[in-house]
Amino acid sequence: MGSSKLKILVTPRSSKERLLGWQGEELKISLTAPPVEGAANAALTKYLARLLDIAASQVKVSSGQASRHKTVTIEGLESQEITRKIENLLNATAKNSK
Repeated sequence: MGSSKLKILVTPRSSKERLLGWQGEELKISLTAPPVEGAANAALTKYLARLLDIAASQVKVSSGQASRHKTVTIEGLESQEITRKIENLLNATAKNSK
């Protein structure tokens, strides 16, 4: 299995970690970690791994380390599977908020 790239828009220092949905081509995620000394990047990799049910070592911030706009590389999952898992999570979140 290869690797896939995912564009992320991060909102650090939020009140809770949440998957907020798509904003254009980017997946918007809020994180509680501050954007200091890689804390938000570490929190992002752990959060995405938890959401996608994979090991944190399979998720790497490949660009945008010092930016809110990031690209992450995800090992072992195809793009379609990542998108399906994210859509399922977003749909479940939408149903729970009704």
